[in-house]
Amino acid sequence: MSPTLSDTLILLAEPAQRERLRGCQHGIEKESLRTTPRGELATTAHPLSLGSALTHPSITTDYSEALLELITPVSTSLETLFEHLDTTHRFVYAELGEELLWTESMPCRLPKVDADIPIAWYGTSNVGMLKHVYRRGLAIRYGKAMQCIAGIHYNFSLPPQLWRILQEQEGDTRSAQDYQSDRYMRLIRNFRRYAWLLMYLFGASPAVCASFLQGRDHKLLPLGEKSLYLPYATSLRMSDLGYNNNAQSGLNVCYNNLDSYIGSMLEAISLPYERYAQMGTHDAQGEWQQLNTNLLQIENEFYSPIRPKRVTLSGEKPVHALASRGVEYIEVRCMDIDPFVPLGIEPSTAHFLDSFLLFCALDQSPALTEDGCNETSANFALAVKRGREPGLQLRDEGQSRSLKDWGLSLLESIAACAGLLDSTHQTQAYSESLVLQRNKLEDASLTPSARVLEAIAAQGNSFFRFALSQSEAHRRHFLDRPLSADQTALFHSQAAASLAAQADQEAADDMPFADFVRRFLEQGVDG
Repeated sequence: MSPTLSDTLILLAEPAQRERLRGCQHGIEKESLRTTPRGELATTAHPLSLGSALTHPSITTDYSEALLELITPVSTSLETLFEHLDTTHRFVYAELGEELLWTESMPCRLPKVDADIPIAWYGTSNVGMLKHVYRRGLAIRYGKAMQCIAGIHYNFSLPPQLWRILQEQEGDTRSAQDYQSDRYMRLIRNFRRYAWLLMYLFGASPAVCASFLQGRDHKLLPLGEKSLYLPYATSLRMSDLGYNNNAQSGLNVCYNNLDSYIGSMLEAISLPYERYAQMGTHDAQGEWQQLNTNLLQIENEFYSPIRPKRVTLSGEKPVHALASRGVEYIEVRCMDIDPFVPLGIEPSTAHFLDSFLLFCALDQSPALTEDGCNETSANFALAVKRGREPGLQLRDEGQSRSLKDWGLSLLESIAACAGLLDSTHQTQAYSESLVLQRNKLEDASLTPSARVLEAIAAQGNSFFRFALSQSEAHRRHFLDRPLSADQTALFHSQAAASLAAQADQEAADDMPFADFVRRFLEQGVDG
């Protein structure tokens, strides 16, 4: 039996261990659609002044050429993290001219024709073309509109020295790599058990522009003339209207240990799928349109609210990196953009996420049975579509339990982790963030999703007008605080260096793309 949460917290409260806890690392990846001043998807190329989307360390693109992704360096300091995110936003806005960054997770006005949504371009190197063709595959498999949804990814890790202390506490004799990977998988299992709480507390997409679902079957209600919503929804982005596809619905991914997770991914990326086979890897003009015809092209195609991660080498598959070197950190992928905050996420949210993730890492985490997996999925689905419904009941190991009561009980358990982080960093920010979340459980009108619906109502029941108004206000917020000449010069230098690095990569390639794809897909996982 693993040590209890209380026993572990007592151990980590010792001054020497608290000092190690300072080594927790964080990173934020924030996606935003570029739009015209009228709130329509920008069809312009990724601005050259921002550098290469392939090689720039902080400014890249996700699915679409218009879907900017701003990435912070890894940092042990949340203050430094948010300072970098703010500085990058100020530079980007200065380079965008009249364009806006859309401040909602659900998209702006998209082109009526799917083909008019531009797929991200990364140049002609093999690695760049691999990224582009993968996105072409997403387009023909799921449509382009779904890929224009934006979110916040929050990366988190505990320092290896701390894992060693916990391994000694347990008397575990495995290698440090195997123990650390196992503990991260335990964290992920607990995260899946309790992720519904994050959706209630931070979900901010209860409504969408009707154009997003044009021609699609849905059960949303009309809101005004051109918006759709569900009255108690928290995050339609994370519902079956957002990141969902029928092909993956039967995919059973196991998180009980790293080997089972890798096995699940390997099975999915090697499993032939008839509909994709009929499409073929090349289109009628002989151009690449997907990397392969299997259920998943690569494991990143499987959308999960959380992923085990390891920094990959250039051209290395994520599953190969995990198998070779173990889990390095986790990536939380279910956070909506907060439209009321210029950066899309505020420090108090990060403080709560740290407390929540530390709780998930340290609390006991038994293996999930098939029934347990189904229960966690059902709770999550209820929270995203009906989370603010008064008296909503979830299932806790087969027993009915109200979301509110369970959430308050969880906050009581998380409070001990928040207190430990407070004492570690000599602050009250972690405990104060819990107070904010407790207030939301007591009063659903304080949740971001409720506030979004209230703000939409004030804009004549128009999701679009609300989102455009917020986007304009946030643009002014950043443009009113221009960077210094030295800061701007540094960003321009980084952009130029990234363009040069892309050119060098393109010049160095000496392998035909077909051979590169084959070698990439055939990577083994035996290290």
